[in-house]
Amino acid sequence: MTGPTPKPWIAAMTPYKAGRAKTASGGPVVKLSSNENPLGTSVDAERALSEARGSLARYPDPASTALREAIAELNEIEAERIICGTGSDEILHLAAGAYASAGDEILYVRYGFTVYPLSAQRVGATPVEAADTDYATDIDALLAAITPKTRVIFLANPNNPTGTYTPMTEIQRLHDAMPPDCLLVIDQAYAEYLEPDEAQAPLELAHNASNILITRTFSKIYGLAAERIGWGYGPAPVIDALNRIRAPFNVTTAGQAAAMAALADQGFVAKSRAHNRKWRSWLTNRIAAMGNAGLRAIPSEANFLLILFEGKLTAEQAYEGLMERDFITRWLPGQQLPHALRITIGTEDETRGVAAALEELVAAHL
Repeated sequence: MTGPTPKPWIAAMTPYKAGRAKTASGGPVVKLSSNENPLGTSVDAERALSEARGSLARYPDPASTALREAIAELNEIEAERIICGTGSDEILHLAAGAYASAGDEILYVRYGFTVYPLSAQRVGATPVEAADTDYATDIDALLAAITPKTRVIFLANPNNPTGTYTPMTEIQRLHDAMPPDCLLVIDQAYAEYLEPDEAQAPLELAHNASNILITRTFSKIYGLAAERIGWGYGPAPVIDALNRIRAPFNVTTAGQAAAMAALADQGFVAKSRAHNRKWRSWLTNRIAAMGNAGLRAIPSEANFLLILFEGKLTAEQAYEGLMERDFITRWLPGQQLPHALRITIGTEDETRGVAAALEELVAAHL
């Protein structure tokens, strides 16, 4: 029988592939593939989540009003210029859907988040990749790639999967030079791993801009990945456009309650940031000690390291070898990084364990 045929740009898409959560054996593992918070989440957020689940028969507040107000208070921004979504992924897709379509272009840096080209393909737009500089964002390359067809520019800071950080002076330079009818989306999924003033700077830039959208998530440092809660901040006309096409009731009642409790527990955020900084530095130094075997960690400001394998031990061999030792990492051939693994910073034991396992694999391939 002949059935409906999807649009050609939909048929050409490769679905998003999440990091593995199990080994082939299905036994207990250390999961370092999805950049989750190894410390879990705030106990206050867990309590709020549990208590809010008592009202399952009622729809949630469709506007996430109390959550938006809590976000606004913490970040000193306007609640009416905030939108909430099912993770920041939904907001990224909404930005593409509101401002691009067939014949338009969506621009992002090479080795950017895989949702960027997917969001372009979903609406029939053409994804355009700008060259990097040693795995980091190259503002000049982005500017050179802008055409009259460019409608959206995605820039993650810190970037995923590389962990690199672009100074605000460079982002300001991009914004000053780009066309005003093009939307700049600054994806801050890992903002809370930066120093607070660094995290706040894009919000300040967006405050007076007519074409900047900031996105954030509760899935990373706040440890609420299972609930899928994100938010965006931008000019009123942009937020209005996104609200016109977002799904109704998109953030659950329990999710809204948990996110508000998580925001209130900034002590947990500070503890998570300090833990990440300590063990990211420790793991970076251990990788550097394996440099004579061809391993190199890209400087990171996020909660993971991108490790390049440029010696006898390949990234694929390391991935499989770590899997055999019950460590799941992220091998990235689908993102033009077949020579790299992305490894989340875990607990102290997990981080020490994955380093020791890598050293064992390196020794076996000398």
